[in-house]
Amino acid sequence: MTNFRLVPSLIHFIRIRIRFLNEYVSEVLREELAGILKDYVGRESPLILQSGCRSITSVPMALLAKRLGKNRTIAETGAGQHGIAIATVCARYFIRFLVRVVHSGTATLKDATSESIQDWVTNVETTHYILGSIASPHPYLMMVRESYAVVGKETRKQALEKWGGKPDVLVARIGGDSNAMGLFHEFVNDKDIRLIGVEAAGFGPDSGKHAANFVVVIQLGLSRAFKRLSRLEGIIPTLETSYALAYLEKLCPTLPNSTRVVVNCSGRGDKDVQTANKHLQ
Repeated sequence: MTNFRLVPSLIHFIRIRIRFLNEYVSEVLREELAGILKDYVGRESPLILQSGCRSITSVPMALLAKRLGKNRTIAETGAGQHGIAIATVCARYFIRFLVRVVHSGTATLKDATSESIQDWVTNVETTHYILGSIASPHPYLMMVRESYAVVGKETRKQALEKWGGKPDVLVARIGGDSNAMGLFHEFVNDKDIRLIGVEAAGFGPDSGKHAANFVVVIQLGLSRAFKRLSRLEGIIPTLETSYALAYLEKLCPTLPNSTRVVVNCSGRGDKDVQTANKHLQ
């Protein structure tokens, strides 16, 4: 007995097959696909590191530790991504690694940094501290800046390739500040480019706990920004980056048409999915 319910499905499969074969040989589709793979996926890449671009910026620090003859490294981490990246690179160079994730004090990046420094000064002969934030004395500020400068250099290069000119506005979230330093440093001397740092409001702009020269964003709009990028681009932003994205709602209406804006999406938002699901309904 013929199962007539399968006929529509069979016809549908045939249509898909014909369309696929026709489209796949299309030069237009191949060009579109090549563009997406290059600009969205990031191909070609000889090796895709699961720890993301943090590993790229951590390589100089790990190489320095190796050349200093240190057999142990330590790093602070707040969101966890710096710790994962350093562990990845240290495994590549067979260097012992300890990451500080603290639950004491305010249980923030500041406390993790403090405990890491204490460990480092206690074991300075054998240990190299791989700092991931804009903190600590010189030369660490310079070292972190140079490690993350690849972000700004690639931004300039890609803007010239795609737009034929430089960006007009650069936006980065403010926290540990390494992502902002990495993006901004390349463009500091370009007086025609606006550099905007966006800081989460925390206890509010009048709390006295915020940098005076940075834009302060409250949670209003955070949920919309988090969801919008996830839905439109398939990119889950970190909650920290979502504040920078939320600021676009205020910034963009004030800009002329065709203004070129770059927002640095730092980190991976998969770490924040549970928090977002709980608080950003």
